[in-house]
Amino acid sequence: MFFIERLAQAIWYEGHPIGWILCPLGGLYCMTVKMRRQCYRRGWFSSTRLPIPVIIVGNLTVGGTGKTPLVLWIVQFLLANGRQPGIISRGYGGRIGDTPREVRSGDNPSEVGDEPLLLARRSGVPVAVCRSRVKAGEFLYIHHGCDCLIADDGLQHYALARNIEIAVTDRTRGKGNGRCLPAGPLREPIEWLSQIPLCVANGSPEPGEYAMTLIPGKVLSLTEGIAARPLTDFRDTPVHAIAGIGYPTRFFSTLRTAGLTVIAHPFSDHHSFRPEELAFGDDLPILMTEKDAVKCAAFEGKGRWYVPVEAQLASDFGARLLASMTDKP
Repeated sequence: MFFIERLAQAIWYEGHPIGWILCPLGGLYCMTVKMRRQCYRRGWFSSTRLPIPVIIVGNLTVGGTGKTPLVLWIVQFLLANGRQPGIISRGYGGRIGDTPREVRSGDNPSEVGDEPLLLARRSGVPVAVCRSRVKAGEFLYIHHGCDCLIADDGLQHYALARNIEIAVTDRTRGKGNGRCLPAGPLREPIEWLSQIPLCVANGSPEPGEYAMTLIPGKVLSLTEGIAARPLTDFRDTPVHAIAGIGYPTRFFSTLRTAGLTVIAHPFSDHHSFRPEELAFGDDLPILMTEKDAVKCAAFEGKGRWYVPVEAQLASDFGARLLASMTDKP
């Protein structure tokens, strides 16, 4: 799987010639996406509107852009402003059925998905997963009295009507070669980005975008009872860094920017780790992302840590978000 992802990165972002061979398939995908969107807009395919505002957080490209930290920021912002949000997700990587399931902090990530479990542990609000985001939203509205919903990675799922769309872009990688899948990283034509009212840039924003900065927090141990440590404490010795996320290079760069000497171990997104994959034959510390930590916490072993990140956004983004929630959809 990692080989396939690495090849895709080479095609999409590094000019690999296979990209030209795949152009006809990318054009076909793009045409299909446009037709599907028109079917929903014209009412040929039905969308369900829930009785509470729905905020969609997604991206036009494949791979990690920082959606999960943004979802957590939005949750805390809404709580601070007197709202009762809930989070819904498709639960990628889990064994998800057609019946909504509430995610509990003690759940197995192989059943509910790694990102929903992270969100359930960090957010302090109810999280539901289901193949149908409509059913997941109805579940939280009925059983938890949520007065608004945040759909994690739901931009392309038009069956759920939305009040607000937020697109997250990664300014480090950009749009790649600008082509649609499989010839490029785009899930939708790039020109559609101009039709999304709220665009957040992970990195330097372009005009009309809101800047988001991801700040690493104190490093936390996977072993209970060990105090958190500043990231700079790990400068004295090399560290093994593992990352099974959409863009592992971002995590490694964060550690290097903090002055750490990194031995990088990239894995595919949503990788299901095995204990032997963390056995490097030495006593060097192992640092991982928070998403990976929810899957590795059950493994025995010392010297394993994870680095949480917090999103920072300007206050005017929050004001725009609240104003959009009261706008008529």
